Amino acid sequence: MHPRRPEGFDGLGYRGGGREEPGPGARPFGSASELGHWVTSPPDIPGSRNLHWGEKTPPYGAGTPLGGASLNEEPSLGAGGPGAEQLNRFAGFGIGLASLFTENVLAHPCIVLRRQCQVNYHARNYHLTPFTIVNIMYSINKTQGPRALWKGMGSTFIVQGITLGTEGIMSEFTPLPRELSHKWNLRQIGGHLLLKGLTHVIAMPFYSASLIETVQSEIIRDNPGILDCVKEGIGRVVGMGVPHSKRLLPLMVLTLPTAVHGVLHYVISSIVQKIVLFVLKKDNSHNLPTESSTSVQSMLDAYFPELIASFAASLCADVMLYPLETVLHRLHIQGTRTIIDNTDLGYEVLPINTQYEGMRDCINTIKREEGMLGFYKGFGAVIVQYTLHVAVLQLTKVIYATLLQNVS
Repeated sequence: MHPRRPEGFDGLGYRGGGREEPGPGARPFGSASELGHWVTSPPDIPGSRNLHWGEKTPPYGAGTPLGGASLNEEPSLGAGGPGAEQLNRFAGFGIGLASLFTENVLAHPCIVLRRQCQVNYHARNYHLTPFTIVNIMYSINKTQGPRALWKGMGSTFIVQGITLGTEGIMSEFTPLPRELSHKWNLRQIGGHLLLKGLTHVIAMPFYSASLIETVQSEIIRDNPGILDCVKEGIGRVVGMGVPHSKRLLPLMVLTLPTAVHGVLHYVISSIVQKIVLFVLKKDNSHNLPTESSTSVQSMLDAYFPELIASFAASLCADVMLYPLETVLHRLHIQGTRTIIDNTDLGYEVLPINTQYEGMRDCINTIKREEGMLGFYKGFGAVIVQYTLHVAVLQLTKVIYATLLQNVS
């Protein structure tokens, strides 16, 4: 079988080896429209040649006419040569991986201490600044070892997997859309938000089990198995498993605050992400890369606006919903006979003996006994968490810029 691509194009600056004259039944390619049937643009590969905001990959030799190259010129491989081209292709994966690692692994000690402060109604020190948070982290690490700050990390991944899996299955077997199209309407938005709310409700018992693992003190904590989160979540649904006290709230009481928190977090983060991304793209549109631009700046412009928008979205959602998250965690942890670390001292343990009757009673009790700042206990851990995230993003940016400059 002979290939469909012709070996030469007359008058278009492209010549193949061993060009033959057209046969009796053949006709020459005399126009660019006929050439378009044979020569197509390569697929859009993130990090390869998408150098302009809002544009697709430019066709071969963009910026000059198709026949502008001389007959003896080789096609340009782009700035930096094939080494930079290959590094650009993997730049997005590496940058995204660094962001995920920071968000889910490196920041886990901040999540642990933040949750312990939120449920500790005994605490006199609210840890509203990062300085006291770092101090108590050091004290807990010194008395209990590094494992005390990394507990429950496996269960958090399991909850994320259950959430994603549930959302995917429900979107396949129900008319609820998992993603919104460009031509959305109010009905699609309602179905989409309903899907998000139902997903959080289904994952709720496993989230409760994961929360217990992250706040339980390492001093009295046994070594849990990797699937204990799933086992305890199922046990709480069917009313079996680890014995709880009579103060344990039914799952029906937790359904509304859990769904409201999950949907609001998604809505706020989505809106902020769209706004930040629009502003960044608008700013970059005034400084479109030219032919003299380096591939370093092109790569940074292609990937970091997405990461910055995602970072800003998560930060705004966490800050705005922090009081609601404090209430939610106290309701989930009540009656589970959980013993946490003393976040005032760092070397003692405290029991959780709250008696909230529901969400409204929890809000009124916190306001009356701990003041309005009681809703923000452990807020310093959020500052440390996102400061660490910014530092890793900047470090990744510097590393990739250095690598690309060396290659080019």
